[in-house]
Amino acid sequence: MSDSFRVTRDPQGAVGVVQISLNRPDSRNAMDGAFWRRFPELLHDLDNDSSVRAVVLSGEGPHFTSGIDLGFLQSIVPVGASDPARRQEKLRRAVKDLQDTVSAAEHCRLPIIAAIHGACIGAGVDLICATDIRYATSDAIFRIEEINIGIVADVGTLQRMPKIIAPGLVRELALTGRNMSADEALRAGFVTAVLPTRDELLSHAIGVAKTIADKSPLAVAGTKHVLNYARDHSVADGLDQVATWNAGHLSMEDVMRGVTAFKTKQKPSFDGLLS
Repeated sequence: MSDSFRVTRDPQGAVGVVQISLNRPDSRNAMDGAFWRRFPELLHDLDNDSSVRAVVLSGEGPHFTSGIDLGFLQSIVPVGASDPARRQEKLRRAVKDLQDTVSAAEHCRLPIIAAIHGACIGAGVDLICATDIRYATSDAIFRIEEINIGIVADVGTLQRMPKIIAPGLVRELALTGRNMSADEALRAGFVTAVLPTRDELLSHAIGVAKTIADKSPLAVAGTKHVLNYARDHSVADGLDQVATWNAGHLSMEDVMRGVTAFKTKQKPSFDGLLS
């Protein structure tokens, strides 16, 4: 396991929940090469572990993340190639690899809850835009940093954030590079709760993750898949897709377990997903 992450199973006794914490506090959790390489592998491993039902993504130290590690950013810019076209083609592939790392959160069957405290900057915003639910502390700030250093944000924020909050606000944030406070993020619907402290934030996020972990994993994975599909397609296409999903994936065993649990006022137990 890379030192870029701290992975905790069943945090605060929440069985079925895994907490992934960005773990480079001395660098404000800057996302280094190990992060970009290991994060998709980590999510893949968790996604194929039938005992895991939900993930909480957090950060160690005073901040969630300061964004991409500048040393790593410099390292992916190709130098020395005699042909500029070949050099830029290599850079394009490097950017696509970064995009794939962030998209791994969206493609994971497990719901991912981002618990953001302190600063969430640049690529950190790209990352949390690909998660399913976002909570923050009252001191959290969000900044699309790329415009401030002469870059067009290219790892997902400009594509995903307009599907989460008002496109006009996204344009303002992306073109000015200003901070969005936790209160503004709450009003905009970017986060769905703001907690006073990091400890309260984590307790809240883990509690919600545990609530989700107690549901049918098949229904949870299906709901995430259908929501993502509906976001990118018409209402008619989304309705057709969910009909096809349930026709192929509805588990009467899970339905009966849920109904029985409701009638007997007991907690249902569901099998995990197959790897």
